[in-house]
Amino acid sequence: MSSHPIKLSALQTRLFQAKAERKKSFEDIGKQLGRDEIYVAAIFYGQAKPTLDEIEKLSKYLNIPAAHLLAEFGPQFYPDRGGLMSIPPTDPVLYRLYEMIQVYGYPIKAIIHEKFGDGIMSAIDFSASVEKVEDPKGDRVKLVLDGKFLPYKKW
Repeated sequence: MSSHPIKLSALQTRLFQAKAERKKSFEDIGKQLGRDEIYVAAIFYGQAKPTLDEIEKLSKYLNIPAAHLLAEFGPQFYPDRGGLMSIPPTDPVLYRLYEMIQVYGYPIKAIIHEKFGDGIMSAIDFSASVEKVEDPKGDRVKLVLDGKFLPYKKW
């Protein structure tokens, strides 16, 4: 698929095609799976592992044989989280996210340390959401990143 400059497996490509053919959003699919739209998108990109129940629901909702999904996402599958893009990314949306970290990363880091202490925000115990905020001057994108604070261990 030309809209995905990264390398997708044949099944991942098929997932995107089935989603497009059925005119479903990640939010629609997430409702069927009982998951957030970002988590569902992570499954499509191979960055999250669906449960057997989620595989069955994906199979039925997107009309892809469960056996095909199990062949890719079965017990042998472990997500490859990261490495999907070059740094800095060349896609304009991804580049702007990267740019936000370049510009505001240290200020956000300083405020995290000021409010929580010496530590990090987890990307494992984590959720994210994207909201559309309508505005007469132009719609706005609202990103919410929600991660558990993990203090650095002292020993």
